[in-house]
Amino acid sequence: MRTVDGRVAGRRGQATRQKLLDCLSEMLSSSPYRDVKVIDVARKAGTSPATFYQYFPDVEGAVLEIAEQMATEGGQLTALLEGRSWVGKAGWTTAQELVEGFLEFWRKNDAILRVVDLGAAEGDKRFYKIRMKILNSVNNSLADSVAELQSKGKVDKDVNPAAVAGSLVAMLAAVASHQKGFQTWGVKQAELKPNLALLVHLGVTGKKPTK
Repeated sequence: MRTVDGRVAGRRGQATRQKLLDCLSEMLSSSPYRDVKVIDVARKAGTSPATFYQYFPDVEGAVLEIAEQMATEGGQLTALLEGRSWVGKAGWTTAQELVEGFLEFWRKNDAILRVVDLGAAEGDKRFYKIRMKILNSVNNSLADSVAELQSKGKVDKDVNPAAVAGSLVAMLAAVASHQKGFQTWGVKQAELKPNLALLVHLGVTGKKPTK
């Protein structure tokens, strides 16, 4: 772990650096990204702006650090699909657990994901790569699942596994980022999950689930 000027940060320095990141994460939960200033992050962490600049070039640099950590954690989403079956009742369980895990990851990281989406939408390649890293952890596994079912004759040969997987992941991401909005449509969280899982199951298998 190094400082901006290349020096190796000791244990105390690493603790200060992490505290700054933790405080920034907390602030992103309650303040618009553009409103967060270095002096406010430093004050919340009980240190000075000069100390902040020892570890990060600016707020954006620190945000990217948090986002990278989150994207690494997002790799765990692959486990929701590894070795899982999409046949029979097992397929319905797989769809439900994928939806549950995906929505939970988005809720846990809502604040930083909003910043990542904003940066990606504005064309910042750094944020775009982070967003794709998270989505690919599910997209690639889903595409493999569809392709495997197709090879066994369980999915129509005209289906494009990558297109189906990409569409489903884009849907999951859109729904996950809009979870609170569903309440204004009269949809409870408990109702959202099974209905979203139904769409995922239909998309992957082409069939209604066996419950």
